[in-house]
Amino acid sequence: MGRVLLLSFIFFVAISTGCNHLPKNKGMIKKEIFGTHKGKEVYLFTLTNKAGNNIKLTNYGARITWIEVPDKNGNKDNITFGYDSFKSTVTGDFSFGTVMGRYAHRIAKGKFNMDGIEYNLPLNSGRNSFSGGLAGWHSVVWDAEVIKDSEFPAIKFAYLSPDMEAGLPGSMKVEVIYTWTDKNEIVIAYSCSTDKKSVINLTNHAYFNLHGAGNGDILDHLLTIKAAAFTPVDSFMIPTGEIRKVEGTPLDFNDPHTIGERINESYEQLIIGRGYDCNYVLDNNEEVDVTVYEPVSGRMLELITDQPGLQLYTGNYLNESKIGHSGKIYNFRSGFCLESGHFPDSPNHPEFPTTIINPDEIFKSTTIYRFSVKSL
Repeated sequence: MGRVLLLSFIFFVAISTGCNHLPKNKGMIKKEIFGTHKGKEVYLFTLTNKAGNNIKLTNYGARITWIEVPDKNGNKDNITFGYDSFKSTVTGDFSFGTVMGRYAHRIAKGKFNMDGIEYNLPLNSGRNSFSGGLAGWHSVVWDAEVIKDSEFPAIKFAYLSPDMEAGLPGSMKVEVIYTWTDKNEIVIAYSCSTDKKSVINLTNHAYFNLHGAGNGDILDHLLTIKAAAFTPVDSFMIPTGEIRKVEGTPLDFNDPHTIGERINESYEQLIIGRGYDCNYVLDNNEEVDVTVYEPVSGRMLELITDQPGLQLYTGNYLNESKIGHSGKIYNFRSGFCLESGHFPDSPNHPEFPTTIINPDEIFKSTTIYRFSVKSL
């Protein structure tokens, strides 16, 4: 409960209006036409904070497409994956920076049972359903609104998902607010409601490389994850239901280790995922859940969330075909993802924290990506 209240307070401070009803973030948000998709306009928003650092968002997939922050010498670079044009965004990797839904991560065989009814979801990951299928929320144009009375530059994306979209029940209204603070924090606030009992699991699938996106691999990044356990998977990347301690395994990052230090060990879970592709059961008892430090640039990323799980993915399937901003290649293990949310396949595992949402409930969640520099 303390974690939820803390994140709610941070989000409230980020968007509070105070007594001044004039736009507080005037001139800090630039809105451009990015393209059109299925008859709807797609926009690119550039949010600049008082430090002069900026992020870029688009309402196609409610995604983050650019994060430009300084290194320890004050040199700025973009540290997330994305594309320069809308055409490349549509035809390129669907996951870069997107909001994944309705159900992020895998559901076994695309099936689950709720109240005696079997629901069938589209299969797009072998025999499994992954993050809403090919037509998930990452591929739709969201409504977009500049929040003019926010203390910091902020954008609200909203989408009304029709009943049985991607095989899931309920007409579902979802909102995602991105706030870019003067402390170089991306505050992501999710809100969702439904008119029928359903399931929900939301995350952001941004890739990060603190050297700069497209500047080598991420194996030297020093990683700390405050989690005592994880959920092992079978050969189809589906959780077995076990909650296994990380202690004594190469998945233990309670003390900092570089990503590359143990990634090639002959541990079953690393072999199945071709590297780290693991859901951690977060302790959620410290302010910061995850810290990543890159010693050359001095850049540091901290993640704070109220969610019970964290999917760590280390770009194990990236290859030279992934060409992003300025023609840079996003190659094998050149980016990592920190995806806060619930556990994969939770609708088929009643022993996991529930992902059920009822019509009289509103799902709310906040995750923060905080960027800074540090010299060790």
